[in-house]
Amino acid sequence: MTTLAHQPPQIIHANGIDICYEIFGDANAEPLFLIMGLGAQMIHWDDEFCRQLAARGFRVIRFDNRDIGKSSRLSGSKRLTALELLKLRFLKIPVAAPYKLADMARDTIGLMDALGIRTPHLVGASMGGMIAQEVAITFPERVRSLTSIMSTTGNPKIPGPTREATAVLMAPPPKSKEEYFVRFGQTWKVLRNGSFPEDEALDPERARRTFERGLNPEGVGRQLRAILASGSRKERLRGVKAPTLVIHGTIDPLVHPEGGKDTAVSIPGAKLVMIEGMGHALPIPMWPQIIDAIDKHAHGATAKAA
Repeated sequence: MTTLAHQPPQIIHANGIDICYEIFGDANAEPLFLIMGLGAQMIHWDDEFCRQLAARGFRVIRFDNRDIGKSSRLSGSKRLTALELLKLRFLKIPVAAPYKLADMARDTIGLMDALGIRTPHLVGASMGGMIAQEVAITFPERVRSLTSIMSTTGNPKIPGPTREATAVLMAPPPKSKEEYFVRFGQTWKVLRNGSFPEDEALDPERARRTFERGLNPEGVGRQLRAILASGSRKERLRGVKAPTLVIHGTIDPLVHPEGGKDTAVSIPGAKLVMIEGMGHALPIPMWPQIIDAIDKHAHGATAKAA
């Protein structure tokens, strides 16, 4: 088996911030950006998941969003309160935020520019899907294809998270390393919404890597504010030109499956893949189906454009 090219994590200045990124795959392969979700470092795109995508003929670039991991940490805003959420839901009073998803989309464009990449495939998970959607809306000429995974349009009519998933999202930060490790396992148990022994066996090592790269609870709070302050993309998504694939789990406890369906309905020509038994995670047993779908969609978009 051929050893795939790999560039270890590096930091580059883009859109006024420092962004930590890592590249898997040959320099001449089709570029594919992986954008992670709320509070999740780039390593939540599992190393082996990235290698398997690279083996399909992609130059895979994963990166830490602003306010997470090794990328720039910003400042401002207090922890989100229940009162603010109630005002948003019932009175439509916007949540205050130091930045929005559009700013995070410009981070992605800045990284593309800094790396000399004109039109990559974009694959975003959860908040990362929202960011990828923003890029496709605002910078249509920069997107070769779009894959939105376990994400949504921001449409307020979509059902909300389960009580358990909401508790995970709004829980106060752990106070110690030991508490963090316990919380990590508990959180992913809820988000996977089922038993996945392979992933559960890896959780302690994943928790260790995440902890050692550095936690930023205040940054996660700012990212959450960015999502809530950005409103709905539903109408603007009708203008997306990029070939689009939507992947969603049938038992997602955090972003309701209707969020994926709404995304697919809102983007002209979008394809929808609902994965039976998948929650709000990318569990190892479901990688083949997810990677196959991304591979077929992205290479198909390139072939159609040629």
